[in-house]
Amino acid sequence: MKPHELTITAAATAIRAGEISPVELVDAVLRRAEQVQPRLGAYVTMTADRARGAARAAEREIAAGHYRGPLHGIPMGLKDLIDVAGLGTTASSRVRETHRAESDSAVAARLAAAGAALLGKTHTHEFAYGLTTPQTRNARNPTRVAGGSSGGSAVAVASGAATFAVGTDTGGSIRVPAALNGVVGLKPTYGRISRHGVVPLSWSLDHVGPITRTVADAGLVLNALSGYDSRDPASVPTPAEDLDAPADLTRLRVGIPTNYYFDRVDPEISAAVHRAIEHLRDLGAQLVDVDIPMSRYFQAIQWGLMVPEASAAHEQTLPTTGDQYGDGVRVLLEAGELLSAGDYLRAQRARTLLRRAWASMLESVDVVAAPSVPITAVPVGQETVTWPDGTTEAVADAYVRLNSPGNITGVPALSLPVGNDSAGLPIGMQLLGHPFGEATLLRVGRAYEESDLVTTVGRDLG
Repeated sequence: MKPHELTITAAATAIRAGEISPVELVDAVLRRAEQVQPRLGAYVTMTADRARGAARAAEREIAAGHYRGPLHGIPMGLKDLIDVAGLGTTASSRVRETHRAESDSAVAARLAAAGAALLGKTHTHEFAYGLTTPQTRNARNPTRVAGGSSGGSAVAVASGAATFAVGTDTGGSIRVPAALNGVVGLKPTYGRISRHGVVPLSWSLDHVGPITRTVADAGLVLNALSGYDSRDPASVPTPAEDLDAPADLTRLRVGIPTNYYFDRVDPEISAAVHRAIEHLRDLGAQLVDVDIPMSRYFQAIQWGLMVPEASAAHEQTLPTTGDQYGDGVRVLLEAGELLSAGDYLRAQRARTLLRRAWASMLESVDVVAAPSVPITAVPVGQETVTWPDGTTEAVADAYVRLNSPGNITGVPALSLPVGNDSAGLPIGMQLLGHPFGEATLLRVGRAYEESDLVTTVGRDLG
């Protein structure tokens, strides 16, 4: 396996054994990034000198016996919503093209403390307000969309241009591009990872989380990023996950949705996810049918919360720099100003009822398994999808549809690859769990991933 194909786990093991140095690893990943960047456009900006400096520092520290942990010397990318002192945080928008961060975000500070090497800032759909990331192309097929809004982060990892990356998720923005590019994406429980120093889209729906090549790697990054931060009002203190626990699924209850999650889903995706679920049963899990509550209200609640909160976040800049926003984002922000306080309060009340109903549903299962997205990566420029029943759906609405429940309720959700469709495009399965139940999601994902039936994405990198 080439150095740029290594997982965090494999790279950390090789570094500790002296089989590869952080400098060699970072140089290899930088070369790969330079090779694929013109074709895929994962990065807004590269920080090669900074990454090499961090690698040299890691090499000296490790040689002196000061090993910080599994992220020490590991090259990574940060979505360009996340502040790093001295670097721009453009949010992939002309509105912020001259911005420079004065201090590190909580995420950047934690990763720096862990010894990770920053390769650069990755593209997002403008202000994370979209599900395709038009500046970036799919790592598996550049004629297809990358997914969004963390498209640059997912493509960097999937193409070998970063060993891991960090994204944000407001309605699927980690899980969608992870699924479309064949990598792992984890949206943690709301409040688990601090959002201090992260450009907001919707304060009550925004999450920060890792994008990696394996479920095991996602756990390593989760532990590095988790922790209470008084600067984020939603932050909650949580213990680190036990990543060495056996991936045993005996008697674990996996919920299979009888409604919503398999409605209007491509047959190839449905078949692949059902095969993956059957494999979980082969590994010892108990399958339990579950009815997804209040599903008819998901879209209304998601948009009723996100749209006015996004407009409030931009109320200072939209009147003065409106012509610098992309047309699609500007229209959404202007539309949010038309929603009434009553509409927003009704969405908040509906979310409270949904959270109660979801908690009741989860009493019967440990996790829920479902497709991550209803369609694989569509061709660049495709705006709608027509279903067999004759209904037409916007591509963005299709991608957010199966992901928004995790944001509305705040429960953790993990997307992992479970195969490819007939066009060779990745298919993702989503696991949703109890609040702060990331350990269970990681255990299920690891059990599937470590089985002999699965080929990890690291072996597929070109």
